[in-house]
Amino acid sequence: MAKTAINGRLHGNAVVGQSGGPTAAINATLAGVIRGYFDNRAADGAIGKLYGMRNGIEGLLAENLVDLGARFSDGDGAPDEKEISRLEHTPASALGSCRRKLPDPATGEGRETFDRLLEIFRKNDIRYFFYIGGNDSMDTVAKLSAYMKDKSYEMRLIGVPKTVDNDLVVTDHTPGFGSAAKYIAVSIQEMIRDCAVYTVPAVTVVEIMGRDSGWLTAAAAIGRVVNGISPDLVYLPERDFDTAAFIRDLRRAHEHHPNVVVAVSEGIHFADGRYVCEGESTSTDVFGHKQLSGTAAVLAAIAKRELKCKTRSVELNLPQRCAAHLASAQDLLESAAVGSGAVAAALDGVSCEMMTILRTADGNGEYAFEIGHSDVAAIANKAKVVNEKFINAEGNDVTDECCRYLLPLIRGEAAPEYINGIPDLFVL
Repeated sequence: MAKTAINGRLHGNAVVGQSGGPTAAINATLAGVIRGYFDNRAADGAIGKLYGMRNGIEGLLAENLVDLGARFSDGDGAPDEKEISRLEHTPASALGSCRRKLPDPATGEGRETFDRLLEIFRKNDIRYFFYIGGNDSMDTVAKLSAYMKDKSYEMRLIGVPKTVDNDLVVTDHTPGFGSAAKYIAVSIQEMIRDCAVYTVPAVTVVEIMGRDSGWLTAAAAIGRVVNGISPDLVYLPERDFDTAAFIRDLRRAHEHHPNVVVAVSEGIHFADGRYVCEGESTSTDVFGHKQLSGTAAVLAAIAKRELKCKTRSVELNLPQRCAAHLASAQDLLESAAVGSGAVAAALDGVSCEMMTILRTADGNGEYAFEIGHSDVAAIANKAKVVNEKFINAEGNDVTDECCRYLLPLIRGEAAPEYINGIPDLFVL
């Protein structure tokens, strides 16, 4: 029988983990969970201890836990806001990450893994489980929720979204996306100006993360609704790529100016499903996803061959998701709110759900948001692609409507503390 606090809330300890690819805001979400924990401690204390699992579900299986309540306490039981703030402005996953795929509990395969997790929950009196991650992490929460349903051990299990890809369904957007989008939008603005200093015809192809959805690549064009400057061409995986059309697009762009800048998603593919970069990399991860890279290099080589001009390829790579010095203040605010909202929801009895961000408007019609939640089983393993209305008819750019939709998510500048010119980053 589960223990309950005086007010009827489930009483016990909590554990939080981070999984999948890091972002510049994933630690802001962790900071939100920690603040939510301390808020509860100051209220009825239904959550006794808050543990962090190192390296996600793998760390939990190994009982590699850290007492986050003790680590972020000021010594008198109150939260150490200076340390929590350092965490909030630190990129990557402070607890470490993993990419472990849990078996399907419905098949009975790998049941020992779930039995081991239940054993650990019982041993450490863990009644609240928070998992911060993307689509594959929501798959973990959904499977663990399904396993726990017929067990005589009451728990609250909450998926807490995170992904720069912005491809989780139901939620308007995902924590981490806004900061990555800001880095891309700003970097593209700077590169366009750098490329424009010469009169020699050239093509610069910039490769941006995004296997199945082109949200990050769409962010490259945001500057157009701010100052009128954006890439000449933008290609997303939502549309099949055609090499002949690509060359025609480049020739038309060269009619306007010599230095053409192209933004492409790493996952653009031909009509037959082959990735443009296939042959460059064919390895896959544990979830069966192909490891994509080399798309910009392939397209730059094609442009050089067909146009006989100078070309260069740029792969933004890791800075897209770890440039915390250029994080979006709005993204950090929402990421922390999702974390604290997860704790509040779980304390109120919510379980087997993923937290969501709902887009609303304030009294002046300006962008605003609310935190909600939805069935994690209906979210896991589904992908949200860029809306058709956000892509132009030719399939080589995004619309102004798309740029205006994304713009509020990149607003505001982060303010990390610096020591002799270097950000004061947190290490757990």
